Amino acid sequence: MNKVSENPSKNRTLPPLVVIVGLLITCYLTANVMSVKLINIGGITLFDAGTIIFPITYMLGDVLTEIWGFQTAKRVILLTFLCEVVFTLFAWLGVLFPYPVATTATAEAYRAVFNFVPRITIASLLAFLCGELINAWTMARIKEKTQGRHLWVRTIGSSVFGFIADTTIFVCIAFVGTVPMADIFTMIGIQIVVKLLIEAVGSTPLAYALIGRLKKKYELEN
Repeated sequence: MNKVSENPSKNRTLPPLVVIVGLLITCYLTANVMSVKLINIGGITLFDAGTIIFPITYMLGDVLTEIWGFQTAKRVILLTFLCEVVFTLFAWLGVLFPYPVATTATAEAYRAVFNFVPRITIASLLAFLCGELINAWTMARIKEKTQGRHLWVRTIGSSVFGFIADTTIFVCIAFVGTVPMADIFTMIGIQIVVKLLIEAVGSTPLAYALIGRLKKKYELEN
């Protein structure tokens, strides 16, 4: 058995599925907002600030796929995609509305962060959708091939494919033509490495802990 149905009507606490979905959406929206802040060290543009939290979204996606199955993970990914569209639309509208002169500094600060450049918005949405779906699908396939053994192989292995797709799509669509090509390749390579390091060092142990606890709670086998 690899899927769990929820019946929150008999429990006053939030079901684990709801908590994980909420965290996934929050982490992705945070990563997306922070993606406009580039980190430059030694004159080289390395990665955007969203890279720091983004691997957590993949970890939560891994938990969804492992416990509730690929179809549930896919629905949550599509829901997160929809939430990002809604967030982007209303943030953009908020920036367009007139404001009192006394709040000009605040309005300009909001404009600097939330006046989404169309290509960056499209890049972020497409990268997330493709990367997360590839990650979830790959994890499900690896689980089948390994017969549920070696959780770390599927969490890290699926992330490799997901990160490559996500990072390449986002950086190419968002930044080609605006920064030197050498920086483009540097950003792609370093972002993938940084994301995988965060995944291996931080996200995978968290995934093990969450998945172990949920499997015990629902009395699931591998």
